Amino acid sequence: MGAQNKTNTAWMANLPEAAQEYLEGNRLDEVECIISDLPGIARGKAVPAAKFGRQDFFHLPDSIFYQTITGDWGEAAGDEGFLERDMTLRPDMDTAKAAPWTGDWTLQVIHDAFDRNGEPIPFSPRNVLRRVVDLYRAKGWEPVVAPEMEFYLVARNLDPAEKIKPMMGRSGRPAAARQAYSMTAVDEFGPVIDDIYDFAEAQGFEIDGITQEGGAGQLEINLVHGDPIKLADEVFFFKRLIREAALRHDCYATFMAKPIAEEPGSAMHIHHSVLDIKTGKNIFSDADGGETDAFFHFIAGMQNHLPAAVAMLAPYVNSYRRYVKDNAAPINLEWGRDNRTTGIRVPLSSPNARRVENRIAGMDCNPYLGIAASLAAGYLGLLEKEQPSALYKGDAYEGEEDISRDLNTALDIFDASEKMHEVLGPEFARVYSIVKRTEYEEFLQVISPWEREHLLLNV
Repeated sequence: MGAQNKTNTAWMANLPEAAQEYLEGNRLDEVECIISDLPGIARGKAVPAAKFGRQDFFHLPDSIFYQTITGDWGEAAGDEGFLERDMTLRPDMDTAKAAPWTGDWTLQVIHDAFDRNGEPIPFSPRNVLRRVVDLYRAKGWEPVVAPEMEFYLVARNLDPAEKIKPMMGRSGRPAAARQAYSMTAVDEFGPVIDDIYDFAEAQGFEIDGITQEGGAGQLEINLVHGDPIKLADEVFFFKRLIREAALRHDCYATFMAKPIAEEPGSAMHIHHSVLDIKTGKNIFSDADGGETDAFFHFIAGMQNHLPAAVAMLAPYVNSYRRYVKDNAAPINLEWGRDNRTTGIRVPLSSPNARRVENRIAGMDCNPYLGIAASLAAGYLGLLEKEQPSALYKGDAYEGEEDISRDLNTALDIFDASEKMHEVLGPEFARVYSIVKRTEYEEFLQVISPWEREHLLLNV
């Protein structure tokens, strides 16, 4: 554990307002010191509150960033070998949030990872996003994002061989499909949604709205726009919050990109705008409210560089099952105005709120890495100052597909993109590719039911 410079309780006086309100009149028992790994799983340690009050940092091995989603290890340690060097993890106290589902009074605090020389660990996802944000700020720009989170509430699934089924609603019937924006459908999940709201309020999060999406038991939560790191933190926290709310009501929340074969997939649409730091004005709009060159350059950057980012926006073999023609997910990088069939959408808005929506990212992506990759594409566009393709009018599903259809192809494109590596960090790109290819090799060792059904006796 770290140096013991703090008093036991002095640090609590500077907690965020929501955390202080949560603890008012109660004794803090435990602090969860957490950090996101590459898949977006919270890793860390739970320590008694008194001990947290005496520590400035703690250690975890850097090998947590070499782990695959299955718990295996990618050979990403570098030339010195698998030494499992200790990282120094320091708390960002602005992220202190309640864990209201626990049996005692608990806070969660996100930590940042540094090496023994005090340098940021380059493959820590939060550090990757901060690197991209800092590149914007060095140019006098302030990036702003607003994520939309889609997910399913499903029946408990204790046997991976069984298909995933929608959850039972209040009516005693399974959640119905094709009921987008239905308030009756939302009411079916009322008790779960009530807990989501309660947990979010305890953590100080502002939800912009909850709607029923097109899938059976599929919901969407919109977050208020803001700082990319803050919003990525919120998505990171929200995934756990939503899972915990679901478990209270005998169901699961899943963020798989395509959990149910017959239903649409779940996306994490990302809205982007960029402000001029000096003036606070949106650089996508001019003084007369018209669209600027920067607006078109940003779109061009997304068209030119998102192909190299797909391996981060769609990080698993299941992710590519979402990109299905005419099934609520884009199949190309055309751009359109208020057109939900295109991969890049310009929503209706006032000039001050003019923004660009990336509809490629799946909800299964790590929020830090998904937002970082999306911002990186736009940043390269602002530097390169190219023009996008012609505005797409009509149904973009009738256009050509230009999104990778499998993880292996997406990783090949990612590996070849030196420009994307420079923005995200070459060491991150090296580690990420190795870990994801290890996961892909793990998947190839599994024989699916389809193969047994159709190949066993027929080939």
